[in-house]
Parts: sequence; C-alpha cells; structure tokens
Amino acid sequence: MKLICSQFELNSALQLVSRAVASRPTHPVLANVLLTADQGTGRLSLTGFDLNLGIQTSFSASVEKSGAITLPARLFGEIVAKLSSESPISLVFDGESEQIDITSKGGSYQMRGMSADEFPELPLVESGTSFKVHAKALVEALRGTLFASSTDEAKQLLTGVHLSFDCQALKAAATDGHRLAVLNMDNALQYDSSSADNNSQNNSNLAVTLPSRSLREVERLISNLKNDDLITLFCDKGQVVFLAADQIITSRTLEGTYPNYNQLIPESFSKSIILDRKSFISSLERIAVLADQHNNVVKISTEPSTENIIITVDAQDVGSGSESISANFEGESIQIAFNVRYILDGLKAIDSEQIKLCCNAATTPAVFLPLNSNKALTYLVMPVQVRS
Repeated sequence: MKLICSQFELNSALQLVSRAVASRPTHPVLANVLLTADQGTGRLSLTGFDLNLGIQTSFSASVEKSGAITLPARLFGEIVAKLSSESPISLVFDGESEQIDITSKGGSYQMRGMSADEFPELPLVESGTSFKVHAKALVEALRGTLFASSTDEAKQLLTGVHLSFDCQALKAAATDGHRLAVLNMDNALQYDSSSADNNSQNNSNLAVTLPSRSLREVERLISNLKNDDLITLFCDKGQVVFLAADQIITSRTLEGTYPNYNQLIPESFSKSIILDRKSFISSLERIAVLADQHNNVVKISTEPSTENIIITVDAQDVGSGSESISANFEGESIQIAFNVRYILDGLKAIDSEQIKLCCNAATTPAVFLPLNSNKALTYLVMPVQVRS
C-alpha cells in the first residue's frame, strides 16, 4: 500500500470510525481501524467495527499501490491529529512486514499494525428489505425518542429504539419502563423501487429494534445532511445498514418482542393543563437545583382560583422551593408528582411553543403533547407516588 492523502480528511475519517472501535476488545484486532487503499477508485477507506456497531467512510487519495492494514485506532488517531494540516500525509506499507511508514512535513513515524485478514468482515446487507428514508425525518424521529431509552443493560431490549416502517410512514418509540416517547412521521420514506417489487410483502410492514448507541451515531452522521437528502437503509437477518454518501453504519438488531407500548397510553383523560413550554422548562430547571439534592421529585398542583400551577420541591434536610406559572386547565384540581429530569428530557424534545399535560389521577400515566405542531409526538411519564 502506498498513498498520499490530506491530513484533515484522514483525521476527520479517523474520528468518525473510531467511535465504532471496541473500548474493551475481545480480540486485539478489534482495537484497530482497517485502512484499505484502492488504486482503481483512488480512494482510502477506513473501518471501525466492534462486532455490534460498524462505521465505514472513504475519501479521495492519491493511491500509487493498493493494499490494506489495520492500525491501533487510538495511537494512530493521536499521531495523525498532531501532524500539520498544511502538509499531506504519506502512508507506505510494503505488505510483508506489519509496519507502516507515516510521513508528513518535518517528521516521519513507524507504526506496527496487524494483518487486514484478521479484521472481521463488515456485514454489508445488500439484499432483504430496503428503504430510502428522508434524512430530516430520520433525525427528528431519533431526537424525539433516543433520550427515553434505558441505560440498564439488564433490560437489553429497552436499551434500543423500536422503528416501524409502514408504507411511507416511520414510527419510532423508546421506553425505559418509567417513561415512553413515541413519534410518528408521515411521508418519511421513499421505497427503493429496485427492491419494492421483490419485497412487496416485507415492505408493507417492518419493525426492528436497534441499539441506542448505534442510532446516536446514525443521528450524528446524518444531522448535517440536507433536508431532501435520502438515506438508504437495508434490513436483513438481524442486521441493519445505513448508507449516506461515502459513509456506512451497520448495526445488529436487538432480538426479542418489543413491548406493546400502545396499550400503555390512555385512550382519554379527565384533566389537562396547557402551558408555555419555555416558561415551564425555566421553572423546572430552577427548582431542579434543589430536587437534584434529594430524589429529583417535584410536585405539580393546580390553583383554579388563580389560573396558575404551582411547582414545589421539598428536599429533606436541604431546603424547599416553589414556582408559579400561568396555565389553562380543564377538569378537577390536580396534584401529581414526577421525576423532574424525566419531564425536562421530554419537554426539550418537544418542538412546540405550548404543551399539553394530560392525566386522570396522581397514580396513573400522564402524557405530554405538543400543541400546534406538525410533529405527532407523545411523551408518557409515570408519576411518582409520594406521601401527603
């Protein structure tokens, strides 16, 4: 392998694929990135893969000789990052030893790598069901749900986001057992015509659960794309592949039947409160300073005579506080308690000037909804039971 490439492009590519490099590798080669130079296409490809998440990207390079090698991701990344961006980088690997020569302006380095043959093959699914998803729709779906997924590895299925594809609609849902975020996106998909005929039955209704870690990388990758850009998505045999421009992200699916979350959402509510979202967030953030010192619990009560709601906190042995904000409400008086962090997470994901809090009782699920928004987001939170 022999090539010359841009320091900036190599550094950017390394930062991207290194996010898929195993922090605690089960095999030494999984701590490496795979470099593949192709003289025919004039491109250098970099791949990181921890057997669950894979990221691959490529960029133009002056390739004199094709070849491949794997290098320690952390060390290689640190060296490249500190090299001058004003000078191109030369990479030379003779194919016999496992050493690569790195040359830049004023300096040269040698690194020992491992054979590319030891690197696991990235599972690039090119059959099965395929879709073309609008980048903007997929980003919004992920931003509206990822925060609600579980961080408890014992609840493996809940550590992901459930994605359902139906005709041109995309539905995303995430829950950690205490809260649930569901976002419906109409006209989010454009089917790949080359596969629609062969997979018409599969395309009518498909659902997968993907790890949140993988989807956060997908969100990061496509967040800078244009609104009308399309992401190609392949699903087959426990793997999902996202293709965007010169970049690929592949992820395993989480096995198991995702909970029937629709049955958790009440069909009707007897009480509701309409609030200014930004004012509500500001009040909650101030009162959270005290709530964080104890158990994160805040109480929300209505005051029909003043058309205000009162948010209170009582942090034992620390202090107490209250906030009052104007609101419009229907139904009988409400007194309900929540984990303040759960509410704030949901409110920040809702893109609407006003929100509606709906509930039936202090011990039954409450739902936060956006008002006058084109996003069909439902955020359900289980109240906290507190002593009077």
